[in-house]
Amino acid sequence: MPLSEHEQRMLEQMERALYAEDPKFASALEGSGLRTYTRRRVYQAVAGFLVGIALLMAGMVAKQVWLSVVGFLVMLGCAVLAVTGWRKAPKPGEQPTTGAGPQAARRQGRQRRSMMDRIEQRWQRRRDEQQGN
Repeated sequence: MPLSEHEQRMLEQMERALYAEDPKFASALEGSGLRTYTRRRVYQAVAGFLVGIALLMAGMVAKQVWLSVVGFLVMLGCAVLAVTGWRKAPKPGEQPTTGAGPQAARRQGRQRRSMMDRIEQRWQRRRDEQQGN
């Protein structure tokens, strides 16, 4: 359940007070749980990828196509998990973003709108080119 605006403000005030009172302790706590979780997730995905390679090879040796396909799908899924986990991991010293604030929503809306505008412009340009030919 997301925090209300009042709760978010209170949490930010508490964080600022913690940083002001003990900056070393605050920086040690900052994002460490999320980093550990994403690092563990990436390691699990790499292990799963290796299992997928083993399944792929076993399927090829045993001439069982379905086993090779399962191995490939395991490899693909684990690769996606590793890449998304790696991208979401906060850098050391970086505050993990929740994306729940109104500024983040406005930024995301602007990015979406500008992307949609570009797509619409390309679509319109293609239609104009096709009608002109």
